[in-house]
Amino acid sequence: MSKQQAPASAAPVLKNFTPYKEKKGEEYMNENQKEHFKSILRNWRNQLMEEVDRTVHHMQDEAANYPDPADRATQEEEFSLELRTRDRERKLIKKIDSTIEKIAQDDYGYCESCGIEIGIRRLEARPTANKCIDCKTLDEIKEKQWGA
Repeated sequence: MSKQQAPASAAPVLKNFTPYKEKKGEEYMNENQKEHFKSILRNWRNQLMEEVDRTVHHMQDEAANYPDPADRATQEEEFSLELRTRDRERKLIKKIDSTIEKIAQDDYGYCESCGIEIGIRRLEARPTANKCIDCKTLDEIKEKQWGA
């Protein structure tokens, strides 16, 4: 049986990423900044799509009908974990696509709740962020209180 691969998480967002260097007096979400984030989002999306391809090939190559029930169960659990990870990444790809669309519509970089700038560094940490840190923190506190 092959070595079990660790499921790739959605975390490796910014491989080969260079932080944006803001110029003094530069307008927030200007064309250079939008291009910077489109590039980050496209690269992230491409990485996720490569993972999908790797998973398909891995599952095709490793699919076997093991006579030992324990081996078969191990393989099924491995595939199940991989598929769950890919499902989360599929949802993330949709979110990335919608974020790229927001950039095209000039709606990117501003909090959906209060309308203030989310900030370059926060967006670099989480390019799909749609709330400022204060509103996101409030949402998380409410979620904990209500158990939502």
